[in-house]
Amino acid sequence: MKIEGITVSEILDSRKEKTIEVAVNTSAGSFSTQLPSGKSKGKNEAVTLGLENAKNVLESGLEKETGETDFNTITDLDKFLIGYDGTENKSKIGGDLTLGISISFARALAGEKKAELWELLRQEYFDGIYTENPPKVFSNMINGGAHAEDNLDIQEYQIVGITKEGITHTISEIKKLYTRLGEILTAKYGVDAIKFGDEQGYALNFENNLEPLKILEDVLYESIHKEDFDLGIDVAASSFWDSDSYKFGGKNLSTDELFEIYGKYFKECGSLKYIEDPFAEEDEIGFKKVFESFGREKVFIGDDLTTTNAKLIEKYSGKAINGVIIKPNQIGTVTETCEAMLAARKKNVEIIISHRSGEVNDPFIIHFAKAVGAEGVKIGVPVIKERTSKFDELTRLYS
Repeated sequence: MKIEGITVSEILDSRKEKTIEVAVNTSAGSFSTQLPSGKSKGKNEAVTLGLENAKNVLESGLEKETGETDFNTITDLDKFLIGYDGTENKSKIGGDLTLGISISFARALAGEKKAELWELLRQEYFDGIYTENPPKVFSNMINGGAHAEDNLDIQEYQIVGITKEGITHTISEIKKLYTRLGEILTAKYGVDAIKFGDEQGYALNFENNLEPLKILEDVLYESIHKEDFDLGIDVAASSFWDSDSYKFGGKNLSTDELFEIYGKYFKECGSLKYIEDPFAEEDEIGFKKVFESFGREKVFIGDDLTTTNAKLIEKYSGKAINGVIIKPNQIGTVTETCEAMLAARKKNVEIIISHRSGEVNDPFIIHFAKAVGAEGVKIGVPVIKERTSKFDELTRLYS
């Protein structure tokens, strides 16, 4: 299939910040993709360069060269884009533009074959290694760190739906738990204290970093379906790492001292099972220590550590992590995203497909989850259209 034209336009994400939408025109029609944007980023992520760079890159030759080649697969196109860019982090083209072209072209191929996007992805990348089990749903109920203006160092406090009774039931219960959490926080802190973070979780000042976990555990214990849920946290420890110590809870902590805090959390909060980025991406010692101590009973997830990079996933799986976050715009093409998931499958670590803090009304990440049969999807709470679109697509594909 040949690309007959590429257009790019500016849109706003869920934080009302600028991002782009990329459309690819082909003989099968025009297909577009909206690109989310992250705030908390790992140092190895593909860079986001925005509208003006995208237009300049297209006008300076990329659009013309893509139009001169017949691409038979997504991999064919992605190899061309990676070669044209020629950098480790997409700093010439921009990871936002490369991913927009890559996904839009994949949608065009799927449209030509009258297939769903996930079906095409499964056929090209995951034939024979996918699962059909519905994913767990990670919902960020309380926001802290870089995602909120409150006193919490930990970035996300999550309720994790295990989907024993199916996706529809899980989503319904998540909505109820989110509402109930709001009632409890309002009763304790007053309506004026209730604010919301970048991912629409509650964002207010708590007594300490542990209190939100205790409150969420109380919310679960009230529920008749408490056995269907676990708790998780995205610590995003790189955000409070300062070259040789962690600024946590108003103190400067060493790796060993932060490790001791996690041990305390596990003792005081039995529902806590998932911990993302417990240490800074530079702190391999911390990752390996907590994994070796608790990895048989807890799931330690790499995000900033692994940045949807197959080589990094292979390096750390089974040694520092047993779960991995997958964000397509961390790496910049469909093929590299799928290679990262293949690496995770090979290493037998849990795959969790994730949104970004600045989301858009495009549910393409759910198709990545469906294609491979991901163990989890991290998609926030269903309260604004940019996030409800993910929940709606999850329901459609798994019901």
